[in-house]
Amino acid sequence: MVDACFGDPHLAPLYDPLDPDRGDLDAYLRLARASGAERVLDIGCGTGVFALLLAERDVEVVGLDPARASLEVARAKPGADRVRWIHGDAIALPPVEVDLATMTGNVAQAVVDPTAWHETLRGAHRALAPGGLLVFETRDPARRAWEEWNRAATHRVTEVSGVGPVETWLELVEVAGPLVTFRGTYVFPSDGRTLTSESTLRFRQRREVEEDLLAHGYVVEEVREAPDRPGKEFVFLARRP
Repeated sequence: MVDACFGDPHLAPLYDPLDPDRGDLDAYLRLARASGAERVLDIGCGTGVFALLLAERDVEVVGLDPARASLEVARAKPGADRVRWIHGDAIALPPVEVDLATMTGNVAQAVVDPTAWHETLRGAHRALAPGGLLVFETRDPARRAWEEWNRAATHRVTEVSGVGPVETWLELVEVAGPLVTFRGTYVFPSDGRTLTSESTLRFRQRREVEEDLLAHGYVVEEVREAPDRPGKEFVFLARRP
């Protein structure tokens, strides 16, 4: 299942204007440069922001995502012809070989089914050349980020070019063990429409993720903090030997 905020053709084009600050990607760009990666697989590439930043730097990029509407947004952007876009996920990825595989933002946590998670790690491992690196982030469950997912903390109105004002907010729906479900609401005052998108994330413990990586043949080289969110997230760097 693809969340409506990514898969709905009315909502996917709003992703970038509603979240224009992608400073979180700076650390991934620095890592790609420091690792000398010439070929990158961006798993869960969404609207293609990171993939296109890499392509601008003459990196050969494969952008992979299960949400067709988000890929259509990506394909319409300047420079999109420099990226190989694939509709799908890492479980059924066509043969590719890359130096670096990434899952930025919420991508790793959005793979909530345990079997799908293990297959995703296995698929990334197959795509990596020997010595290749997998990098992704997950929120630290101990920080209980979901406690801030409410209307009072997240409500805003954004002027979107070609659309007009869009009113948005998040509401927590359920916390069931490691699974946290929340709902995004989108109100379009210009025509009275209201759309919603429900999402679930899995909050994994650091030790659990490390054990999963080891079980799939990775060497965990480092677990860092996200530099723009210190103390809130784990960033895993795992290498295929």
